[in-house]
Amino acid sequence: MKNLYISGSSGMVGSTLVKHFKSQDNYNVISTNRDQLDLLNRESVDTFFLDNKIDSMIIAAAKVGGIWANENFPQEFIYENLMIQNNLIDAAYKNNIKKLLFLGSSCIYPKQANQPIQENELLSGPLEETNEPYAIAKIAGIKLCESYNRQHNTDFRSLMPTNLYGPGDNFDYKKSHVIPALIRKFHDAKTQKKSHVSVWGSGEPRREFMHVNDLANACSFILNMPKEVYWKDISQTCSHINVGCGADISIKNLALMIKEIVNFEGEIEFDTSKKDGPLKKLLNINKMKDLGWSPSIQLDNGLESTYRWFQESQLKFRGQE
Repeated sequence: MKNLYISGSSGMVGSTLVKHFKSQDNYNVISTNRDQLDLLNRESVDTFFLDNKIDSMIIAAAKVGGIWANENFPQEFIYENLMIQNNLIDAAYKNNIKKLLFLGSSCIYPKQANQPIQENELLSGPLEETNEPYAIAKIAGIKLCESYNRQHNTDFRSLMPTNLYGPGDNFDYKKSHVIPALIRKFHDAKTQKKSHVSVWGSGEPRREFMHVNDLANACSFILNMPKEVYWKDISQTCSHINVGCGADISIKNLALMIKEIVNFEGEIEFDTSKKDGPLKKLLNINKMKDLGWSPSIQLDNGLESTYRWFQESQLKFRGQE
């Protein structure tokens, strides 16, 4: 069995990856949360790698958040993400890790990137201002992996997921992304018998959303691919690969879909005093399709299962009070 280290196991992506790979017979999963290992501390990271014989690694640990969090904590978003990935990627090289998978984000692409966004759009123009610090950190992670590959012949791979959602997401109003924020808003409005729900922005921007279980399947697909197959048609200087569902939806229609799933009977009001962000952000996923992978979870089904998880979690947390 291969010892697979998955960082960030307390987050939605990391916890889903842990569950996914534990179900496979060829991996012994090693995971840590913030209390067990401080990824910002290089000495602690080095000690951890010396104590554990790791064969492969997925970097899912990151400081993440929505528009409000990115606007209010830019220093933390760039500093912490740079430190986490620098410590882990360099430790992987120094400890002869055979295979590494770095997870980034679709926000790495320019604000005015051609749609749907191909991988070669990276660094072709200015970034979206609201999440520039986070995006720059993730771009640095891609380039760090590429630099080790080019100089030391390592096998460090990078996947750039689109907007993710699913069980285990963060439903905090100020720190969450759009889907958990909307689920929480509609649920609270329903239970509190409110007459309306306010949605940030005009509702016109279109976004792509992928269930976190589809990402776990994509990570497994890429991690298990032999080196000679993976790198056959992947450039060493543009090595990251988009992973998404290949379709988008307007925030307005997303809100209407979640309203129906939650069964909220009030009205939706769009707060146009809030920033919209880019009007469209859809990934070109042809590289993943050419390698043989496609997503399987439809948005409506994924939203329904996510809302069920949220309801069950609310009941569980209340029972622990």
